[in-house]
Amino acid sequence: MIVKIKKIGLKLVTGVVISLDTINNWVWEHLLQLTGKPYTDIKEADGTISRLFSASTKPEALKWHMDDEDRIITVLGKTNWQFQFEDQLPVSLDSPIFIRRHQWHRLIKGDGSLMISISKYAKTFK
Repeated sequence: MIVKIKKIGLKLVTGVVISLDTINNWVWEHLLQLTGKPYTDIKEADGTISRLFSASTKPEALKWHMDDEDRIITVLGKTNWQFQFEDQLPVSLDSPIFIRRHQWHRLIKGDGSLMISISKYAKTFK
């Protein structure tokens, strides 16, 4: 690999090749420390958000919360993570879930990582 140093020259850099998994784990650990959130959002061209929760997400980081707009979440892929509304039993993420504005809810960690698609809807004033 060649790296340009302070616009004054080039330097040949050699080193040990690190596996992609090792790099990925390092990025997850450090990126999540910077954002303070247990997930990473990717804004899609159609306005939806793809949200990725790492396999290394700690269960205690998945807190009860509410959002300022109605939304539908759909899991992308197969998972055993679960979803729970306040005062209800946890349910699987096998089908899309509608979450009303200001409704308390949380995720419950399963095995591996979790990728969900979030479709947000304008604030409804009731």
